[in-house]
Amino acid sequence: MEIYFIALLAPIAGGLMSLFVKESFKLKVVSFFSFISMILCLIPAIQVLLNGESLNMSPVTDTMFGALTFVIDPLAAFFICVISVMGFMASLYSNGYMAPYLNKGMNISSHGLFFSLLLSSMLAVVTIQNAFYFLVAWEIMSLSSFFLVIFEDNKKEVLNAGIKYLIYMHISVLFIILTFALLCINSGSMNFDMFREVLRNNVQFVNLIFILGFIGFGIKAGFVPFHNWLPEAHPAAPSHVSGVMSGVMIKTGIYGILRILCLIGIPSLFISYFVLIVSVVSALYGVLYAITQHDMKRLLAYHSIENIGIIGIGIGTGMLGLAYNCIPVAVLGFAGGILHILNHSIFKELLFFGAGAVYKQTHTRDVEVLGGLIKVMPYTAFFFLVGSVAICGLPPFNGFISEFLIYFGMLQGLAVNSLGMLIVLILSIAGLALVGTMAILCFTKVFSICFLGMPRSDKAENVSSDVSISMVLPMGILALFTLLIGIFPHQIIKALFAPVGMFVNNTPMPAAVSLMQNIAIVCLAFIMFMALLVIVKCVANRKAPLHCTWGCGYDKPNNHIQYTASSYASPFLSMLTPLFKKVFDIKKPKELFPKDSHFSLHIEDVEEAYFLTPFVRSVEKFLSKFERIQNGNIQQYILYGLVFLIITLIGVVFLG
Repeated sequence: MEIYFIALLAPIAGGLMSLFVKESFKLKVVSFFSFISMILCLIPAIQVLLNGESLNMSPVTDTMFGALTFVIDPLAAFFICVISVMGFMASLYSNGYMAPYLNKGMNISSHGLFFSLLLSSMLAVVTIQNAFYFLVAWEIMSLSSFFLVIFEDNKKEVLNAGIKYLIYMHISVLFIILTFALLCINSGSMNFDMFREVLRNNVQFVNLIFILGFIGFGIKAGFVPFHNWLPEAHPAAPSHVSGVMSGVMIKTGIYGILRILCLIGIPSLFISYFVLIVSVVSALYGVLYAITQHDMKRLLAYHSIENIGIIGIGIGTGMLGLAYNCIPVAVLGFAGGILHILNHSIFKELLFFGAGAVYKQTHTRDVEVLGGLIKVMPYTAFFFLVGSVAICGLPPFNGFISEFLIYFGMLQGLAVNSLGMLIVLILSIAGLALVGTMAILCFTKVFSICFLGMPRSDKAENVSSDVSISMVLPMGILALFTLLIGIFPHQIIKALFAPVGMFVNNTPMPAAVSLMQNIAIVCLAFIMFMALLVIVKCVANRKAPLHCTWGCGYDKPNNHIQYTASSYASPFLSMLTPLFKKVFDIKKPKELFPKDSHFSLHIEDVEEAYFLTPFVRSVEKFLSKFERIQNGNIQQYILYGLVFLIITLIGVVFLG
């Protein structure tokens, strides 16, 4: 266990050391110490996953807040693997991505330090077993990620996104504090093990605790309707930070929900249905709004909401399996949900890295002005395509495996003798299928508009080369991970025995392993067939004759006759008009030969437009009535303090 403490402190040591080296070496130092941390983290984590036995660290100190205890159980070990590996990939990628910011007056030192703090705090969050120290690590995680989001603080939209993120994170922590406070009061301890005793009797109390915890952790995870910070913060942050936040950090919210479930044991039907329904809504909402986006990173942020929903569908299915004592449903649901945590972290980092590479070369994230990049950025295009196929849940990549397990779990649940569960699961299966269809629509749009066709602007036309090896290498490694999990799923399933066993005793996982082996055989056969076609084509070495396609009367095609992202998605979105708030910017041509005209369409989040924005405006209007109080007069401020002190003393006297 001591090796884990070295791993926990290694990123912080790297961040501090980077303060004292040349600017060009700062991120290299952070990457080196992240690599050391990853290796040291994987040693105890893999050991726990293989043997299923937890590693406990005796209390470091015993204070008024209880003992600071670290435990690596199978659930924590799984998250440690995800955090350490994905964190290192992001730190490696940052060396190339941040190169243009070097010696430009940007504070690279603080960026490296806060990135290191983020990694260490996430590792601490998943292993600390004391409520008070958990909240300390949680707050460090939120604050360090806030400073990473506002790296380009000279931009107003970045600051606004950072402030919004900070507000949501502190609303989140208020609910988590309330959850832990109720548990501490009833258990008389801040230790997680003592919470288990008070969560095994009173069903109403258990439901209350879970709902409060779900809101607190769900805000961090990005469940609807607590998602509004996510599409703002992720595009504002540097791309490697976006990858960590979307692929890893929001999963700490999932970890918190799973940790509460571990303490509860058998969940009630109420909270099981609650999780499943919220998750289906989140998945549909996220992918639907992703289709409407033109900003690459904002689009990917909405897909994070979608995939958090898919993870929640797996967890909700597992909870229903426990509630109805249907073990196969519980096993498949939790296995699919937990595996999707890993899968999403891989392909979402890959996609954010690809979006960051496009932004670095073109200086824009607007899909509508891109095009033809596959000719000059072939590696980025290929790896982005791999990530796109994986996130759509298509074989032979990893997204298919976890979603297949979730589907299979829900199908097994149809045999349960419950009309309510039958109806909910049928609707959930239909919802998840619709999510997959819309994801394919979204990523065919993104890939084709960005990488295929002709350049739509000078920004795309002026790109002459792909990104550096320090950015291509992490994308290649992550793309390889997506393929390996897709063609060797039975090996990954074996690693899930221990984490799933924390929720379901005597897990019948061999049946799932056998099923995954059959899938692996089919995937390998498909890959071999495609490889054979490529070999045959190369051996034949005959070039097919090339002819121009019919140009519909146009002698020289140009970028104005290509599909746009809006026109590509319009036939589908036109059927769902009531679900959006459309904001048009139109200047119609009024002459026979117009010199200037334009049309743009912006889709606003309905929750933001109809609920949050009016609420914020009403609060601002109310607070504006008190502006005269803040008049800059120091004497008047002293008078306020004196009046408040007198009122306080009077209250103390009368209450005493």
